[in-house]
Amino acid sequence: MPDLTRDAERSRAAKLALRDRLLTSRRALTSSALAAAAVTIQDQALSLVRREDRSVLVAAYVPVGREPGGPGLVPSLAAHARVLLPVLLPDNDLDWAAYPSATPSRLVDGPHGLREPDSPRLGVTAVTEARIVFVPALAVDRRGVRMGRGGGSYDRALARLSADTYVVALLHDGELLDHVPSEPHDRPVHAAITPGGGLTVFDT
Repeated sequence: MPDLTRDAERSRAAKLALRDRLLTSRRALTSSALAAAAVTIQDQALSLVRREDRSVLVAAYVPVGREPGGPGLVPSLAAHARVLLPVLLPDNDLDWAAYPSATPSRLVDGPHGLREPDSPRLGVTAVTEARIVFVPALAVDRRGVRMGRGGGSYDRALARLSADTYVVALLHDGELLDHVPSEPHDRPVHAAITPGGGLTVFDT
C-alpha cells in the first residue's frame, strides 16, 4: 500500500477520533454556558461586519443544536449587512439564498436538522460575492486548518472563494487547537472567533 494512502487513512482515523471527542465536549455544555458564549460570539462577529459598508454581503449559517453563535447570530448580522445562508443540496454541495430578514419565519427545516431560508436559490457560486464568510467548525488549528462534521460541504464552497474573501470559523472555547489532522481537500480559514479568546487571525 502506498505511503500516501496510509497517511490519508491515518489522517481520517485521527479526524474521526478528534471529532468524537469534540462532539462529546459540546454535549456537556450547559444551556447557560451556550447562551453566554453565543452573545460573545455574536458581538465579535458584528465587530467585523461593522468595519464594512452597510451594503456589504455576508455569508453565514443558522446555528442548530450546540453550534456556536446561537439563534441570534443571523438576525444580529442581518441588522447590519445583507446575509446569504446555505441550502444543502442532495450531493452535499451548498446552494445559497438570501436571509429573509423581513420575514425570518420563512426559515424552514432542511436535511440533517438544518434551518434554511425559503427564498429563491441563487446558485452555488453566489457565495463568491460575499466579503465575509462565517463558517461552522468543530475545530481549527493555529495554521487555520478547519475540521467540520465530515460532509465536505464547506470545503467545496470555500474552494470557490477568491483569496480576498475573509473566512471566519466560529468555535466554542477549547476548539482552537495546536493541530488538526488535514487532508488535501481541506480548506483553511483566515480567522476564528471563540468566546474566551475573541478573534484569532491566522497566517494563511
